[in-house]
Amino acid sequence: MVKLKTIGPRLGTIAPLIARPERDTRQARIEQDSRAEYRRWYKLARWKAKPNGLRWQVLVRDGFTCQRCGYLTRDTNASDMVADHIAPHRGVEALFWDADNVQCLCKACHDGAKQREERRGWA
Repeated sequence: MVKLKTIGPRLGTIAPLIARPERDTRQARIEQDSRAEYRRWYKLARWKAKPNGLRWQVLVRDGFTCQRCGYLTRDTNASDMVADHIAPHRGVEALFWDADNVQCLCKACHDGAKQREERRGWA
């Protein structure tokens, strides 16, 4: 059996040729998303104000219960709950503000399964 002692030092020179580009698709998507006009809608009182904002109304309507896994929070600040758009609005204002298109999800479901589905184009 032949020992390959000389290949080790050469692997370091090959890596840059086959490595991923510095700017991967995830980072590009984050940058594109941050420039999108609709991102400012999430900062409006119409979205996040407590008694009247759409986010709060949906959390109350759904009883602070995750619509996927059934997790129920006792935290009235609802920091572990997310008001999630069922069908991605992709900047369509009418779809963004439609209360029937928003559901209550726990942060784990929203950041995990739901995001994977959207990236795959299932949502």
